[in-house]
Amino acid sequence: MMIDVRLHHRFDAFVLDAAFTIERPGITALFGPSGAGKSTVASAIAGLFRPAEGRIVIGDRVVFDSAARVALPPRLRRIGYVFQDARLFPHMSVANNLRFGWRRAPEQAGEDEFARIVELLGLEELLARKPAKLSGGEKSRVALGRALLSSPSLLILDEPLAALDAARKAEILPWFERLRDDAALPMIYVTHALDEVARLADAIVLLRKGKVVAQGAAFDLLPDLEFAGLAGTTPLGAVFAARVATHRDDGLTELAFEGGTLFVPRLDAQRGAKLRVRLRAEDVMLARVIPGAISANNVLPTTVAGVRVADESHADVQLACGATKIVARITRASFARLEIKPGMAMFAIVKSVIVDSR
Repeated sequence: MMIDVRLHHRFDAFVLDAAFTIERPGITALFGPSGAGKSTVASAIAGLFRPAEGRIVIGDRVVFDSAARVALPPRLRRIGYVFQDARLFPHMSVANNLRFGWRRAPEQAGEDEFARIVELLGLEELLARKPAKLSGGEKSRVALGRALLSSPSLLILDEPLAALDAARKAEILPWFERLRDDAALPMIYVTHALDEVARLADAIVLLRKGKVVAQGAAFDLLPDLEFAGLAGTTPLGAVFAARVATHRDDGLTELAFEGGTLFVPRLDAQRGAKLRVRLRAEDVMLARVIPGAISANNVLPTTVAGVRVADESHADVQLACGATKIVARITRASFARLEIKPGMAMFAIVKSVIVDSR
């Protein structure tokens, strides 16, 4: 299902002029710094804010068209919206909070779907509790379940982790991964946190000062040096898909990806399982010749695809490892000493690998 968004609105000191298209299910991160217009765009899609001009199409339904004077109210747009603060009804149990959205859905799902969502989000043991007895992460999962049970055609997650501390974020992130992988539903994930984008997003729409300045697949954009400059962030070392090739007798798991293989400490995953791999740019070292006796398990042959002077102390080097792009952040002194130039053969020594589900 395609989602097409075209918006224009002039505020006192800010002009929103954003256009983007979502073409497939999964998580599209609406990403950018505070004040970029992310939540305003999300509110316009949901019908909570009416822009002066624009058009919003969800599947085959036009939910907003300023020229045609079409503006469906929020309840008719079939959009599930999850806010930062969960907004659960304090006097209701978890079960009744979930059923509130379920009973008001324009196309009410059966009891089997209710049970599936409860199982998907691990809510079985929480059903009898009131919100006051839930942790921040548990409240977020309940809010997710309530939104999903409203039978939405689109799910909007507006900074859903912003109010949580690091421990609570770690608690709920695997549930977002599970939702992304199991739900055949387009989702817009509003955030300014690059680590959340790297872990969850399939696609990215980058907003700055009310305008879309970059959009595309997360695997392509996150290790892109130009994107990092536009976003005002450090580029990721890499984000890419891999699968479990084999478990070795020496305690390592071999991962296959488009570019070669990586070895990581043994994973609790079946052979053939699909995973997401992330590398930090600071965890990638470079060598012009293949190193000899070193402790690193991963040395990848690459070609320099691009370079960028990041600041007075560091340089970013983008490497092509087959079809996979990897970025190394090194000191400018090392950059000069190695005389790095585009097209040069280089070995990437990966010190640490982060592995997520799918």
